[in-house]
Amino acid sequence: MSKKINRRQFIQKSAAISLSSVLSGTLASNIKLENQNIDMAVVKGRDYFKSAKNAVEMLGGMNKFVPKNSKVALLPNPQSHHPGTFTKPEIVRAAIQMCKEAGAKEITCIGWLPRRNWENTGMKKVIDEEGAQLVITNSRDETLFKPVLIPKGEVLREARIIRTFFNYDVFINMNIIKEHSGSNLSGALKNLMGKNSPMSNRNFHKMLGTTDKDDIRHLDHCIADLNTIIQPDLCIIDATEFVITNGPNGPGELLKPQKVIAGTDPVAIDSYGANIFGYMQKDIYVITKSYEHGLGEMDLEKVNIKELVI
Repeated sequence: MSKKINRRQFIQKSAAISLSSVLSGTLASNIKLENQNIDMAVVKGRDYFKSAKNAVEMLGGMNKFVPKNSKVALLPNPQSHHPGTFTKPEIVRAAIQMCKEAGAKEITCIGWLPRRNWENTGMKKVIDEEGAQLVITNSRDETLFKPVLIPKGEVLREARIIRTFFNYDVFINMNIIKEHSGSNLSGALKNLMGKNSPMSNRNFHKMLGTTDKDDIRHLDHCIADLNTIIQPDLCIIDATEFVITNGPNGPGELLKPQKVIAGTDPVAIDSYGANIFGYMQKDIYVITKSYEHGLGEMDLEKVNIKELVI
């Protein structure tokens, strides 16, 4: 079990690494920010749609990440219908709307989990209402996944990525922070398993479904290796409410920080998420191994974080 920090320690650490402002429902684009070079935006509030929009605006707006006439792939997490286990539909709606406003030609949610998952979480309704597309890859047909070598892979040498993923110009990662029985923390880094073949994902476990320490370490190492071949253009991560027990599928006890996190560094985002959860990032192997791979920064004192409360 990873070492935890208490809430007081996290609050003190957050105060040292970020500047907090209190707003009243105003979009961040209307706020004069002293430093526009923000690495990570964190917005707290009960309106998750507004929080997501604010977070991206604080980074410079969606048009900074989505060129006009581009094709955008979104990877939300529809894993389970239990509260705190799936990306909130309001956050998905905000992302789709911002992509449309940036002039995207095509916006598609991708994945291999069945349609009922998208329907039961409310995401399918939002996708349809916003005029976006949902492309579900048949998880049982390995021909629909493209073999990709991992040159920097240390334990995972090859991935099998959804073929349709390569049809898009922009990739936005949209996981929910939550407890995971296998690796303690599921966040931005782990979400990339959602575009890797389930058959390939089985290789991430030495003993399928176990919580053995060596198995967890192997899982985290594979996730870090996977992240070396494809990095998101933007992460919009749901830390509004999530399970802290019985993850990743739930049902479980909920923690409700009511935060949406946006940034381009999945290592920093997961480090921040680990702290919310009560973990020290140095004790989460997927974070330390991804840092060693050069995928991002785990020392949050070196990350320019801006936090807002709306």
